[in-house]
Amino acid sequence: MLPKGKLLRGKGSSGRTGPDGTGEARPRAPRPTSHGTLIERVAGWSIRHRALAIGGWFALVVLAVLSTALVSGDSAVTQDPGESGVAQKVLNKQRNWEPVLENVLVQSRGPDGRKFKDDPELQRAVDDLAAEFGKSPGAVSQLRTPLNPQGEKQISADGRSGLVTFFVAGPNEKMDAHYDAVVAAVKKVADEHRGIRVVQAGDQSLSRAVDDAVKKDFASAENTSLPITLIILLVVFGALVAAAIPLLLAATAVAAAFGLIGVLGQWVAVNSAVSSMILLIGVAVSIDYSLFYLRREREERAAGRGIAESLRITAKTSGHVVAVSGVTVMLCVSGLLFSGLDVFRGLTLGTVVIVGLAMIGSVTVLPALLATLGRWVDKGRIPWLGRRRTTALESRTWRALAQAVVKRPLVWGGAAAAALVVMALPMFSMHLQDAAVVNSLPRSAPAVDAAIRMQQAFPGAPTPARVAVWNVDGGSPDTPQVRTAVRGLHDEITASGGRLAGPVSTVRVDDLLVVRVPLAGSGTDPASHRALTTLRETALPATLGKVQGVEYATAGRTAFAHDFAQQLGKRTFVVIGFVLVLAFALLLLAFRSVVIPLVSIALNLLSMGASYGILTWVFQDGNLSSLLDFTPYGGVAEWLPLFMFVVLFGLSMDYHIFILSRIRERRQAGATPREAVVDGIAASAGVVTSAAVIMTAVFTIFITLSAIENKMMGVGMAVAILIDATVVRGVLLPAAMSLLGHRAWELPRGLERLLGRNDRPRPEAAAADSGHPARPVEGARHP
Repeated sequence: MLPKGKLLRGKGSSGRTGPDGTGEARPRAPRPTSHGTLIERVAGWSIRHRALAIGGWFALVVLAVLSTALVSGDSAVTQDPGESGVAQKVLNKQRNWEPVLENVLVQSRGPDGRKFKDDPELQRAVDDLAAEFGKSPGAVSQLRTPLNPQGEKQISADGRSGLVTFFVAGPNEKMDAHYDAVVAAVKKVADEHRGIRVVQAGDQSLSRAVDDAVKKDFASAENTSLPITLIILLVVFGALVAAAIPLLLAATAVAAAFGLIGVLGQWVAVNSAVSSMILLIGVAVSIDYSLFYLRREREERAAGRGIAESLRITAKTSGHVVAVSGVTVMLCVSGLLFSGLDVFRGLTLGTVVIVGLAMIGSVTVLPALLATLGRWVDKGRIPWLGRRRTTALESRTWRALAQAVVKRPLVWGGAAAAALVVMALPMFSMHLQDAAVVNSLPRSAPAVDAAIRMQQAFPGAPTPARVAVWNVDGGSPDTPQVRTAVRGLHDEITASGGRLAGPVSTVRVDDLLVVRVPLAGSGTDPASHRALTTLRETALPATLGKVQGVEYATAGRTAFAHDFAQQLGKRTFVVIGFVLVLAFALLLLAFRSVVIPLVSIALNLLSMGASYGILTWVFQDGNLSSLLDFTPYGGVAEWLPLFMFVVLFGLSMDYHIFILSRIRERRQAGATPREAVVDGIAASAGVVTSAAVIMTAVFTIFITLSAIENKMMGVGMAVAILIDATVVRGVLLPAAMSLLGHRAWELPRGLERLLGRNDRPRPEAAAADSGHPARPVEGARHP
């Protein structure tokens, strides 16, 4: 190192003393050149026009955020699949909203409570509730209580519980006020009868419970992810300025993404649950890409390069990796479009927008910021960490591990592969089943606790099936023939060996008649699906199906879960095939090798299988339920495995592409295959480990959220990232590359003529670009 105050002269140096005495206050911008890749030229332009690049980025962010004010009207609504989607379409065409069905459970406390018919207090509570509803004229309709004539169906099988059912009446503009009046009435009665249980659950109350949980989870994820990430970045970089740069890119990219999604949401539905996923994926990839760039720029400066030259090399190497990784993630996630499910369209749109913005920012505003800051990027050093972290060094630990692996690749690789196979074994017993609301959210939510108790006393009451009936010629379907058919539903279901969990109810919605059928089961379990099948295939054709001039479609929680699973099952292998073929093609183009894409895909599938196994062991089998605060329901969310496959396949390519690029650099510099593997693993260890820790920490935030689906996603994604960044990167990849040797970089003659080949040793050029001395080529010596 030169002593402070000396002038640095040479390539990339301005020849002037900077504020920190290093001679790098304002790095001379590289001269314009028509050579180099597109990423190099873009980064070079950004460095030469720093103010324009930085100002343009922040202008884009501001415009994206403000663009939501330019759109008006309702956002797009997610279209349900199958028959439930048909019912949804018909309902959405009506001018008035469907009345909300609510239930109030009146029950003795404790297992030895008196039966409803023998307990005057239970009966007084029901009378008081009806009286309170009467104080808000028009708020409820079709009120049914156990005290009504023929009210026996409103009493549970064990006689301990009574169920009060009603519709929250319209019109649309008064429905919220009517619902609030209902909630106030139930609370008043519950307060007056504290010796018994008076609780409410139904369409609106459970919907609000879910919405409140999602909003709370989103705020928690938003408030937790950035501070945790900042702490990790301070440890990684040891300097405040350097740690702030990835956070700045992540914050601006996420803000711009949500602004654009707000506009695009007029045509593509993006619900609130998807928004939290987009947020955390955006934070993870933005920081990953910044890490790739910052660590490489530091490495080049540590090798004696000037800032401008360091940025040029960084653009050529890490900038290229960021671009390839970003395109890979976006295209892999686009595979979800082949599922044909509307909910995945919003997820695909949001992920493509946030990843695309993170990628663009990484190759434009990031090099401009680094060029502007110069060596000031290392300012604000953290005591005890700063001196060690602000200089990029190879990892001795990972170098030692890689050396051990390449010496005995079969032993190490075989042991690691066997361990992942064992971890994957529970995957083969995975049962795909969506969580009902009562399974998804914790019982600390009052509506969820009420729904669970209601489900136990009156199965199917909280979330009944909804049959939409309409006249094919227009007009009202509420005719005597339809009413007779509806009354016959109970007998048909019973005759088919099924049972109803309560009375059938009907409500008019403009030109529709909506029939509520409480099915047996929790709403998404096998019993519910059997009951739905009986309703759709037997009871409805034998009743409404015989009425001339009417059509019908079944919706509801059970119907949606069934139709979603049916659609997903038909398209899953199409999505998987698209992702695999796409990944192979992208890696083939990136590395000019047939073997490397095959090895990368195989390793990804192995690590993904292990994460599926852990997911099944934890959530389906109920292990660690106390630690993670969830109640197992015997299944894994139906959408999760495919979602994890697509997203993780794209994200894990970050590490593979980055590591393989470093291995290829050493290979091109003249190293033997095994030397290139060891050098590549050691050189990339710092950034890959840091990126994996951050991404794992971000996904672990999902585990702290309330919904069990979020916990599943957090565990599955975090485990997959950990396996990929440790076992796969540290053992399986070097073992496979060592066994393949020179063959890993070979290309069939036909493809070589078509694509070219870029792995041939070029010691002088590669050494100049990488900042490392070239190693002698070993010729024909086997690895």
